[in-house]
Amino acid sequence: MDKFEVARRIKSLREAKNLTQNALANNAGVSPTYIYQLEKGEKSPTVEYLDHICWGLGISIEDFFSTKEKSKEQIPDKYSNLTAEQKKLLNEFLNSL
Repeated sequence: MDKFEVARRIKSLREAKNLTQNALANNAGVSPTYIYQLEKGEKSPTVEYLDHICWGLGISIEDFFSTKEKSKEQIPDKYSNLTAEQKKLLNEFLNSL
């Protein structure tokens, strides 16, 4: 994950929690300017500061880096409810794409 992906992720998570940059900064114990610079991709957080930001967002660092993995994990739950014939048809359809 490069600094621009980190920037987008911080902003996305902050907005999903309905937090302003100032509120996140207060929660994380960093300056609002630092949050602004991170979200613009002007700075890259150290692991220590990323931990503070994650704490301010109410998530773990693991949650921060797991974006698409969680949605992929949900597919087998729905997939397991299908009959053998439905699974076969779904696989044929997906392979045709």
